[in-house]
Amino acid sequence: MIEFYTTALTFPTLLYSILLAFCVVYWLLAATGLVDSDTIHGLLHHHDGLDGMQTHHHHDAATDSAGILARLGLSGVPFMLILSVLAFFGWLITYFAQLLLLQFLPDPLRILAGIGVLVAALLPGLVLTSLLLRPVARLIMKLRPPVPPSILGKAGNVISPKVTDTEGRAEFDDGGAGLILQVRAPPGATFSRGERVVLLSFDDASHAYTVMSESEFLSR
Repeated sequence: MIEFYTTALTFPTLLYSILLAFCVVYWLLAATGLVDSDTIHGLLHHHDGLDGMQTHHHHDAATDSAGILARLGLSGVPFMLILSVLAFFGWLITYFAQLLLLQFLPDPLRILAGIGVLVAALLPGLVLTSLLLRPVARLIMKLRPPVPPSILGKAGNVISPKVTDTEGRAEFDDGGAGLILQVRAPPGATFSRGERVVLLSFDDASHAYTVMSESEFLSR
Protein backbone atom coordinates (compact mmCIF):
# COMPACT_ATOMS: atom_id res chain seq x y z
CA MET A 1 0.00 0.00 0.00
CA ILE A 2 2.88 2.36 0.80
CA GLU A 3 4.39 1.64 -2.61
CA PHE A 4 1.04 2.43 -4.25
CA TYR A 5 0.78 5.85 -2.59
CA THR A 6 4.43 6.60 -3.26
CA THR A 7 4.02 5.84 -6.95
CA ALA A 8 0.71 7.70 -7.23
CA LEU A 9 2.18 10.81 -5.59
CA THR A 10 5.41 10.83 -7.61
CA PHE A 11 5.91 12.80 -10.84
CA PRO A 12 4.57 12.23 -13.49
CA THR A 13 1.73 10.18 -11.96
CA LEU A 14 1.07 12.98 -9.46
CA LEU A 15 -0.40 15.32 -12.09
CA TYR A 16 -2.88 12.72 -13.29
CA SER A 17 -3.65 11.83 -9.65
CA ILE A 18 -4.60 15.48 -9.02
CA LEU A 19 -6.73 15.61 -12.18
CA LEU A 20 -8.43 12.32 -11.29
CA ALA A 21 -9.12 13.55 -7.74
CA PHE A 22 -10.65 16.73 -9.17
CA CYS A 23 -12.96 14.64 -11.38
CA VAL A 24 -14.00 12.45 -8.43
CA VAL A 25 -14.84 15.54 -6.34
CA TYR A 26 -16.81 16.99 -9.26
CA TRP A 27 -18.95 13.86 -9.63
CA LEU A 28 -19.56 13.72 -5.88
CA LEU A 29 -20.74 17.34 -5.93
CA ALA A 30 -22.81 16.69 -9.07
CA ALA A 31 -24.49 13.74 -7.35
CA THR A 32 -25.57 16.03 -4.51
CA GLY A 33 -26.77 18.74 -6.90
CA LEU A 34 -24.20 21.28 -5.68
CA VAL A 35 -22.81 21.83 -9.17
CA ASP A 36 -24.69 22.23 -12.42
CA SER A 37 -23.77 20.40 -15.62
CA ASP A 38 -22.89 23.78 -17.18
CA THR A 39 -20.62 24.94 -14.35
CA ILE A 40 -17.31 23.62 -15.65
CA HIS A 41 -18.11 24.74 -19.20
CA GLY A 42 -18.84 28.21 -17.90
CA LEU A 43 -15.63 28.39 -15.87
CA LEU A 44 -13.53 27.24 -18.81
CA HIS A 45 -15.06 29.71 -21.25
CA HIS A 46 -16.02 32.63 -19.00
CA HIS A 47 -15.09 36.08 -20.25
CA ASP A 48 -16.23 39.64 -19.65
CA GLY A 49 -16.26 42.59 -22.02
CA LEU A 50 -15.10 40.72 -25.12
CA ASP A 51 -14.80 42.78 -28.25
CA GLY A 52 -15.83 41.50 -31.67
CA MET A 53 -12.48 39.92 -32.52
CA GLN A 54 -12.25 38.12 -29.17
CA THR A 55 -15.80 36.84 -29.61
CA HIS A 56 -14.84 35.57 -33.05
CA HIS A 57 -11.83 33.73 -31.60
CA HIS A 58 -14.06 32.26 -28.88
CA HIS A 59 -16.49 30.95 -31.49
CA ASP A 60 -13.62 29.51 -33.56
CA ALA A 61 -12.28 27.71 -30.47
CA ALA A 62 -15.71 26.25 -29.77
CA THR A 63 -15.98 25.09 -33.38
CA ASP A 64 -12.51 23.51 -33.24
CA SER A 65 -13.38 21.70 -30.00
CA ALA A 66 -16.61 20.37 -31.50
CA GLY A 67 -14.66 19.20 -34.56
CA ILE A 68 -12.12 17.31 -32.43
CA LEU A 69 -14.88 15.59 -30.47
CA ALA A 70 -16.64 14.67 -33.71
CA ARG A 71 -13.46 13.09 -35.11
CA LEU A 72 -13.09 11.09 -31.89
CA GLY A 73 -16.72 9.97 -32.16
CA LEU A 74 -17.60 11.72 -28.89
CA SER A 75 -20.09 14.37 -30.03
CA GLY A 76 -22.72 14.90 -27.37
CA VAL A 77 -20.74 13.23 -24.56
CA PRO A 78 -20.44 15.52 -21.48
CA PHE A 79 -17.02 17.17 -21.23
CA MET A 80 -16.48 16.08 -17.63
CA LEU A 81 -17.15 12.45 -18.51
CA ILE A 82 -14.53 12.61 -21.28
CA LEU A 83 -12.06 14.33 -18.93
CA SER A 84 -12.67 11.77 -16.17
CA VAL A 85 -12.08 8.76 -18.43
CA LEU A 86 -9.03 10.41 -20.03
CA ALA A 87 -7.61 11.19 -16.58
CA PHE A 88 -8.14 7.57 -15.50
CA PHE A 89 -6.32 6.11 -18.51
CA GLY A 90 -3.56 8.72 -18.23
CA TRP A 91 -3.17 7.83 -14.56
CA LEU A 92 -2.91 4.10 -15.33
CA ILE A 93 -0.27 4.64 -18.02
CA THR A 94 1.91 6.97 -15.94
CA TYR A 95 1.46 4.85 -12.80
CA PHE A 96 2.80 1.68 -14.41
CA ALA A 97 5.51 3.62 -16.27
CA GLN A 98 6.69 4.99 -12.92
CA LEU A 99 6.36 1.63 -11.16
CA LEU A 100 8.09 -0.49 -13.81
CA LEU A 101 10.62 1.90 -15.34
CA LEU A 102 10.98 5.49 -14.18
CA GLN A 103 11.74 4.80 -10.51
CA PHE A 104 14.90 2.92 -11.51
CA LEU A 105 16.36 5.84 -13.49
CA PRO A 106 18.71 8.49 -12.02
CA ASP A 107 16.91 11.71 -11.02
CA PRO A 108 17.87 13.98 -13.98
CA LEU A 109 16.97 11.30 -16.52
CA ARG A 110 13.85 10.29 -14.57
CA ILE A 111 12.48 13.84 -14.73
CA LEU A 112 13.07 14.13 -18.48
CA ALA A 113 11.61 10.69 -19.11
CA GLY A 114 8.68 11.57 -16.83
CA ILE A 115 7.86 14.64 -18.92
CA GLY A 116 7.93 12.47 -22.04
CA VAL A 117 5.65 9.85 -20.47
CA LEU A 118 3.29 12.57 -19.19
CA VAL A 119 2.77 13.95 -22.70
CA ALA A 120 2.92 10.59 -24.49
CA ALA A 121 0.19 9.18 -22.22
CA LEU A 122 -2.31 11.55 -23.84
CA LEU A 123 -2.33 9.74 -27.20
CA PRO A 124 -3.20 6.21 -26.00
CA GLY A 125 -5.42 7.84 -23.37
CA LEU A 126 -7.43 9.62 -26.07
CA VAL A 127 -7.68 6.45 -28.16
CA LEU A 128 -8.88 4.37 -25.21
CA THR A 129 -11.29 7.11 -24.11
CA SER A 130 -12.74 7.29 -27.62
CA LEU A 131 -13.15 3.50 -27.84
CA LEU A 132 -14.82 3.33 -24.43
CA LEU A 133 -17.19 6.28 -24.84
CA ARG A 134 -18.26 5.91 -28.47
CA PRO A 135 -21.10 3.54 -27.46
CA VAL A 136 -22.12 6.16 -24.88
CA ALA A 137 -22.18 8.84 -27.59
CA ARG A 138 -24.39 6.66 -29.80
CA LEU A 139 -26.71 5.96 -26.87
CA ILE A 140 -26.98 9.67 -26.08
CA MET A 141 -27.90 10.41 -29.70
CA LYS A 142 -30.60 7.72 -29.61
CA LEU A 143 -32.03 8.95 -26.31
CA ARG A 144 -31.97 12.61 -27.31
CA PRO A 145 -35.59 13.67 -27.89
CA PRO A 146 -36.36 14.85 -31.42
CA VAL A 147 -36.66 18.62 -31.66
CA PRO A 148 -39.77 19.72 -33.53
CA PRO A 149 -39.04 21.93 -36.55
CA SER A 150 -41.32 24.67 -35.21
CA ILE A 151 -39.44 25.10 -31.93
CA LEU A 152 -37.76 28.38 -32.95
CA GLY A 153 -39.82 31.27 -31.68
CA LYS A 154 -41.11 29.34 -28.68
CA ALA A 155 -40.94 30.98 -25.24
CA GLY A 156 -39.81 29.24 -22.08
CA ASN A 157 -38.43 29.74 -18.58
CA VAL A 158 -34.78 29.87 -17.54
CA ILE A 159 -34.13 27.02 -15.07
CA SER A 160 -30.37 27.37 -14.54
CA PRO A 161 -29.03 30.01 -12.11
CA LYS A 162 -28.26 32.22 -15.09
CA VAL A 163 -27.99 32.24 -18.87
CA THR A 164 -24.94 33.89 -20.45
CA ASP A 165 -23.22 33.51 -23.81
CA THR A 166 -21.34 30.46 -22.43
CA GLU A 167 -23.82 28.60 -20.22
CA GLY A 168 -27.48 28.16 -19.35
CA ARG A 169 -30.58 25.98 -19.62
CA ALA A 170 -34.25 26.72 -20.16
CA GLU A 171 -37.46 24.68 -20.24
CA PHE A 172 -40.00 24.92 -23.05
CA ASP A 173 -43.52 23.55 -23.35
CA ASP A 174 -43.80 21.03 -26.19
CA GLY A 175 -47.26 19.79 -25.29
CA GLY A 176 -45.81 16.83 -23.41
CA ALA A 177 -43.27 16.44 -20.63
CA GLY A 178 -41.48 19.60 -21.76
CA LEU A 179 -38.10 20.24 -23.36
CA ILE A 180 -35.00 21.22 -21.38
CA LEU A 181 -32.52 22.79 -23.78
CA GLN A 182 -29.05 24.29 -23.63
CA VAL A 183 -29.43 28.01 -24.32
CA ARG A 184 -27.07 30.97 -24.70
CA ALA A 185 -27.65 34.70 -24.37
CA PRO A 186 -26.33 37.22 -26.90
CA PRO A 187 -22.88 38.64 -25.96
CA GLY A 188 -23.22 41.05 -23.04
CA ALA A 189 -26.70 39.87 -22.01
CA THR A 190 -27.57 37.78 -18.95
CA PHE A 191 -30.87 36.18 -17.93
CA SER A 192 -31.68 34.92 -14.44
CA ARG A 193 -33.62 31.87 -13.26
CA GLY A 194 -37.35 32.27 -13.93
CA GLU A 195 -37.00 34.85 -16.71
CA ARG A 196 -38.93 34.25 -19.93
CA VAL A 197 -36.81 33.82 -23.06
CA VAL A 198 -37.52 33.07 -26.73
CA LEU A 199 -35.56 30.68 -28.99
CA LEU A 200 -33.97 32.51 -31.92
CA SER A 201 -31.50 30.13 -33.57
CA PHE A 202 -29.42 26.97 -33.07
CA ASP A 203 -25.61 26.96 -33.01
CA ASP A 204 -24.11 23.67 -34.25
CA ALA A 205 -20.70 24.40 -32.70
CA SER A 206 -21.96 24.74 -29.13
CA HIS A 207 -25.06 22.54 -29.58
CA ALA A 208 -27.12 25.30 -27.95
CA TYR A 209 -29.90 27.73 -28.83
CA THR A 210 -29.48 31.49 -28.85
CA VAL A 211 -32.26 33.22 -26.91
CA MET A 212 -33.50 36.72 -26.13
CA SER A 213 -35.88 38.04 -23.51
CA GLU A 214 -39.57 37.52 -24.28
CA SER A 215 -40.38 41.16 -23.53
CA GLU A 216 -37.79 42.39 -26.03
CA PHE A 217 -38.98 39.86 -28.60
CA LEU A 218 -42.62 40.98 -28.29
CA SER A 219 -41.69 44.66 -28.47
CA ARG A 220 -40.09 44.29 -31.88
